[in-house]
Amino acid sequence: MTKIMTPETGASEKFDNAEAAVDRLETLYVQATEFLCEHFSGALINGAPAARIRAFYPEVRITTTSFAQIDTRLSYGHVSMPGTYAATITRPDLFRNYLVQQLCLLLENHDTTVTIGPSDTPIPVHFAVANDTSITVPHDGAADFTLRDFFDVPDLSTTNDDIVNGTYVSPDDTGPLAPFTAQRVDYSLARLSHYTATDPSHFQNHVLFTNYQFYVSEFESYARAQLDDPDSGYTAFVSTGNEEITSGDQTLAGSDKVPQMPTYHLKRADGSGITLVNIGVGPSNAKTATDHIAVLRPHAWLMVGHCAGLRNTQALGDFVLAHAYLREDHVLDDDLPVWIPIPALAEIQIALETAVAQVTKLEGYELKRIMRTGTVATIDNRNWELRDQSGPVQRLSQSRAVALDMESATIAANGYRFRVPYGTLLCVSDKPLHGELKLPGMASDFYKTQVANHLMIGIRAMEHLREMPLERIQSRKLRSFEETAFL
Repeated sequence: MTKIMTPETGASEKFDNAEAAVDRLETLYVQATEFLCEHFSGALINGAPAARIRAFYPEVRITTTSFAQIDTRLSYGHVSMPGTYAATITRPDLFRNYLVQQLCLLLENHDTTVTIGPSDTPIPVHFAVANDTSITVPHDGAADFTLRDFFDVPDLSTTNDDIVNGTYVSPDDTGPLAPFTAQRVDYSLARLSHYTATDPSHFQNHVLFTNYQFYVSEFESYARAQLDDPDSGYTAFVSTGNEEITSGDQTLAGSDKVPQMPTYHLKRADGSGITLVNIGVGPSNAKTATDHIAVLRPHAWLMVGHCAGLRNTQALGDFVLAHAYLREDHVLDDDLPVWIPIPALAEIQIALETAVAQVTKLEGYELKRIMRTGTVATIDNRNWELRDQSGPVQRLSQSRAVALDMESATIAANGYRFRVPYGTLLCVSDKPLHGELKLPGMASDFYKTQVANHLMIGIRAMEHLREMPLERIQSRKLRSFEETAFL
């Protein structure tokens, strides 16, 4: 039998204080990752270790024997029935505020303790060394020893979305406490750094997605003005490559290598700032971005991009507030069947409509001059106009769609799937059914003005949501019959 070396962690401990419980999670995680980093560094220098090197993710576990007497208005913070529930935890330093909040609710609602200790899930060495820039995991065959013979590597059997997809089957009687396993979170943290060229620690609780580069320049201009306003509450602006400025007159060098999804963060000390992600074009990008950002448990995400207007009464520059989605993007069909409705969330809709009114100075019936509400269709073929239009146009008409794009339904559907409040406000940039194609020189002055207003509307909507308690934003519509206690 292969000898296994593990760190000394001590016995599991019970806690009735959330802060102390998270302190213990941090201690266990640091012990485990430092143990792996030390032995892995030694192996790269000295060759294969004398035993298998293994360390485990820390775990939080709760057992309750009675049904909680909870505030039924709250959609999270409690387990659905008596039993034992557990979650593996990674990067407790990064998720500290989130973990303290969730554990506080759990302890309060169930009047019991939580148990903190090592789990039985090994930490892959790739994830353990990810935060140590002095260590690089060589590709398979580059080291003098076979990596997986001595260290644990990522395991796809535990890196999945079974919990959030509602298909998870526990191997014992223990239920899931959190929507993601530690390995799934670690996988996404690594992917975020790769795709966005910014560290996950910079992400804020409010995320804007766009498919138009113009908004990036507008966002940076807004950020610089906010940094120069001592009353704004914003503390820093982070660009790709983790370049960070704290005042509006500082320069950003920029990066020669543009990431697939350039991402920018206007930060506040408590994480309640705004992150802007330019996901580019297409539902695949939209799914990729939201798949990974979801593990950070943002308070809300919104799509503010361009679309094709489908009604003759629309003009270039008009806004579309999505109240429903026609999903013809197909990228989520295996995870979220198309027969599942994606409801509009009242709090998000009100925040967006209020922001449109504030920025455009139009209210009530007058707002209908520049904004329509209705179904937004999302497709996976950018050049759908080049095919026989009878089929698509008939479906668009039957669905009462007022706009068409390639990202919104994907972002909304993944928000529903991951329990992240979502919304969509689009700006009409072309009208293909009426001969106004997206071509150079067709933009009117009204369109240019509206595009400049569009990002500000998204920002204002996020600021409205920031002022609301999280328990109001986190709609019960997003929760199923048997939910994880953690948000």
